[in-house]
Amino acid sequence: MAGPLAHIRVLDLARVLAGPWAAQNLADLGAEVIKVERPKKGDDSRAYGPPWLKDANGSDTTESAYFACANRGKKSVTLDLANPEGQAIVRELAAKCDVLLENFKYGDLERYGLAYRDLAEVNPRLIYCSVTGFGHTGPYRERPGYDFMMQGMAGLMSVTGERDDLPGGGPQKAGIPIADLITGMYASVAVCAALAHRAETGAGQHLDLALFDSQVAVLAFQAGNFLATGEPPRRLGNAHPNIVPYQPFRTADGDVIVACGNDNLWRKFCEVAGCPWLAEDARFATNAKRVENRAELTRILSEITAKRTTRDWVEALEAAGVPNGPINDIKQAFEEPQALARGLRFELPHPKAGKVALVRSPMRFSATPVEHRLPPPLLGEHTEEVLRGILGKSEVEVARLRAAKVI
Repeated sequence: MAGPLAHIRVLDLARVLAGPWAAQNLADLGAEVIKVERPKKGDDSRAYGPPWLKDANGSDTTESAYFACANRGKKSVTLDLANPEGQAIVRELAAKCDVLLENFKYGDLERYGLAYRDLAEVNPRLIYCSVTGFGHTGPYRERPGYDFMMQGMAGLMSVTGERDDLPGGGPQKAGIPIADLITGMYASVAVCAALAHRAETGAGQHLDLALFDSQVAVLAFQAGNFLATGEPPRRLGNAHPNIVPYQPFRTADGDVIVACGNDNLWRKFCEVAGCPWLAEDARFATNAKRVENRAELTRILSEITAKRTTRDWVEALEAAGVPNGPINDIKQAFEEPQALARGLRFELPHPKAGKVALVRSPMRFSATPVEHRLPPPLLGEHTEEVLRGILGKSEVEVARLRAAKVI
């Protein structure tokens, strides 16, 4: 059965991660996604290797694993946007698309006559989604924006990492480009909402998504804590600012994460750990008291957890219904029985690598299931298919455009 967005065509002018991530989400949902790339070089992320995809003989291809993670389900078309003929082709494609995604620096596409107001003239129903570092308003709108910058500027690094007074203390970025990824997710939601609005009104609109805004938005309770108190939260390493115990503890052979989200779970943990008296201790009887006495409780529990292995703790806590888990590396995460049962790793045929391993979309639908059909495309793999099939250009015209280096 076709995906929920099978009736939608998307023109993806974005590159690297935030915009392409949004476009990949739409492709996963069934949309036809046409990715426009620079001739010869393509998306910057095509050069973000090693690692590279391997061919059937185990040798490196020229396709980066980075590019592959964010571009499945798309058709690649090469166009020189600095060439007036390339710009004209974008306008022709925009007239036949429902959504356009772009993450050019503020004002760049306007110079090419490809800003929202330009394309809305040829397609008033177009949903035009811009993804930039700081958005299209405000004093920083012309500044370039990168994920690492946003993690620092938007406050995430101030609450990520060990305390300054402990070994290894200091600000840390997340292990993934979370600002890019979450902006891509917000952009996906915004596009779907705009499509719903268009279904009612017939009108398209411009969506203005910013990495900075998105990173601030996902500060969640950390931002809430600040707004409630006026005090900026500080780094606590792996501890939770509002819940105790909600952190990893060393075991006899590794680590175990314990997540006691309420007092009932705390009492169950104490039973399993053989320390029921801690649940009755006035210093630790309620979560508020445990937060106040975090340091002492952490010291006591660290001595207890060190006496048993990680597997022992996981099995015992699981049996008691106490949320817990080991700290896996990514290989171990994919080997978890749950990951295997949900099919989180899957493969698609690939023209250079033979096959490519990817991560399945987490979106599950009962009536319109996600189907992964197209692998990450080779550069310009679908140029002729799109120009001839969608725009109706002749073989001779496509050859002329290629000779002129427009494509």
